[in-house]
Amino acid sequence: MISDPTAVFFLLAAVVAVSLTLEVRFRFFRAFGAALVGILLGMALSNAGLIPGESPAYDFLMGPAVSAGIILILLSVDVRTVVQAGPTMLAAFAIGAVGSAAGATVGALMLSGLVGPDTWKLAGQFAGTYTGGGANFAAVGAALGTGGELFSAGIAADVIVTAVWMAACLAVPVIWSRAAGPTGAPEAEDIDHAAAAGKLYASVGAVGLMDIGLLATIVFGTLWLSGLLGDMLAPIPSVLWLTTIALLLAQIPRVGRIRGAGVIGNYLVLLFLASNGAKSVVANILAVGPPVVYYALITVALHGVVIFGLGSVLRLDLRTLAVASQANVGGPA
Repeated sequence: MISDPTAVFFLLAAVVAVSLTLEVRFRFFRAFGAALVGILLGMALSNAGLIPGESPAYDFLMGPAVSAGIILILLSVDVRTVVQAGPTMLAAFAIGAVGSAAGATVGALMLSGLVGPDTWKLAGQFAGTYTGGGANFAAVGAALGTGGELFSAGIAADVIVTAVWMAACLAVPVIWSRAAGPTGAPEAEDIDHAAAAGKLYASVGAVGLMDIGLLATIVFGTLWLSGLLGDMLAPIPSVLWLTTIALLLAQIPRVGRIRGAGVIGNYLVLLFLASNGAKSVVANILAVGPPVVYYALITVALHGVVIFGLGSVLRLDLRTLAVASQANVGGPA
């Protein structure tokens, strides 16, 4: 067994590289996404006895590394684009967020006996991921210390349910547009595939030493300040301070022009997810898997009932509701 932390980092980096390549080149793996493929490959390595189930490498990735990744991802969020979406879209998004929270709460009450004592942690993760995407799932899971098996099962359930729901939401505007007549717009599937390839191979420009220096300063400063505030102003957790500080910094024009933040941040999160796979025992995931899938289904189903039901009562446009639901469940494109 390879136990040297440097060698473990090397194998996890290889797992992420392979996962990204498979997602872009093969439709089959694209359906699962690099995150889930990386978890499965990491799981395969540890369960085959090639790497350990516990390692200092995993501890680092589940601590400072994933926090740094979340900070870097948030630095690319421009709140002004949210405001520009308009009151109707913001209202639809807010309704969807309420639906996700309600679904996660109901699912936890219904399935806590099957999922286990850490159901409350998964409730927070599902409420987060279905209010803005997978980065929320990772952030909440890291903050609450969700176990490897439950974390991996939750990711798998999230990927499956999200894929089904996104397909349904993508079909709504397409059907709507066809009913209204041809527009000449490209098919939703073509747009999705192009976006997937673009995210992985898009150039981030010439990232220079100044960019790296500024990003490192922001990351280390945010980690330090959020930890300090978390200790001083308990019980408000440090992860909330971390996300708040990162979002505030992202609105500074000079910070928004720093290159490479999103790419590096997403890479760190993928490494973190691969390490979660390596910490997981297949038998334990299979045991907890079905109830977690049911939980994700309940959460998204109630999200759908709330956003489309209440949205229809408020007479919001169906296409607007579909787009807002995609933003809730799948996160930003």
